[in-house]
Amino acid sequence: MSMELIVHPMDVLKNQLRKILRVIPPGSSIYYVDYPVHSNGGDLLIMKGTEAFFKDYDIIVQARYSVLDFPDELNIPTDQIIVLHGGGNFGDLYPAHQKLREKIITDYPHHRVVILPQTIFYIEESEFDRTAQIFNQHSDVHLYVRDTLSYDMALEKFNTCNVYLSPDMAHQLWPIMPTSDPVKELLYFFRTDIEKTKEQEELELSGRGDYLDWISLYNRVEKKTISMIVNRMRKGGGPLPMQVIWSKYTDYLVDKAVKRFSGYQHVQTSRLHGHILSCLLDKPNILLDNSYGKNSNYYNTWTSGIKSAQLVAASPQTELMLSK
Repeated sequence: MSMELIVHPMDVLKNQLRKILRVIPPGSSIYYVDYPVHSNGGDLLIMKGTEAFFKDYDIIVQARYSVLDFPDELNIPTDQIIVLHGGGNFGDLYPAHQKLREKIITDYPHHRVVILPQTIFYIEESEFDRTAQIFNQHSDVHLYVRDTLSYDMALEKFNTCNVYLSPDMAHQLWPIMPTSDPVKELLYFFRTDIEKTKEQEELELSGRGDYLDWISLYNRVEKKTISMIVNRMRKGGGPLPMQVIWSKYTDYLVDKAVKRFSGYQHVQTSRLHGHILSCLLDKPNILLDNSYGKNSNYYNTWTSGIKSAQLVAASPQTELMLSK
């Protein structure tokens, strides 16, 4: 009698990322552009997953640039693949990152450009059309998107681009081992920015769990340190190796998030990476949507098969209890 091997859904998602090797083959030499230098821990998790992916497949990173320090003119040899950081800032909500993306597409017409898994969202259709016009002038762009809605939109707009569906790069970090036993019951890990919803605000009034967001995860000294590094990198860094310092410091910041999440039995979150971090820890979690459907689209595309994760897309009155 044969024993059927049970594969964890998170192993399946991590394995999906191997498809990116079709356009960034193992052993490739790359420039990694638009990596995050700010306090959003979701982006830091994506960055750590991306760097783990590069390391796991012997991809050589010749240079790294953030939106703060990418020069107006940069000579990149044509044998280098330009790899752009993934995330949720493709569109017109976060213009600095989108402008850098479009500058790369415009300035390097003879390079392969790979955009790691993104969520696409535009308020203005005309802005989306403007982006498409820029992208469609390049013959070797490979755009990975994180949900089926973004995929359908990209296929419609980008005629010359290669468009693929892929999970978020943070899945490369699977599995993350909890650093402690969960002694507290419930963590509310909620957005405090432009993407929060009325449903979240109603749930906040219930006063049940401990409240946290990326910005409140860090203390005053940590916030000041982040600001100092941002300012140094914006000014060109000076004599200190700011990239190396930021890499080490973000290891510490991500470890802090892992420690906090480890201490709770359950997580409820409106942060996509609150959900993904919970899944990486194999921790029971409930995901609320954000203002434009990014979370529910991601869940329905990738994480709905994870038994410890649930989506609440309706009002908090229909909240599902994880203990059931």
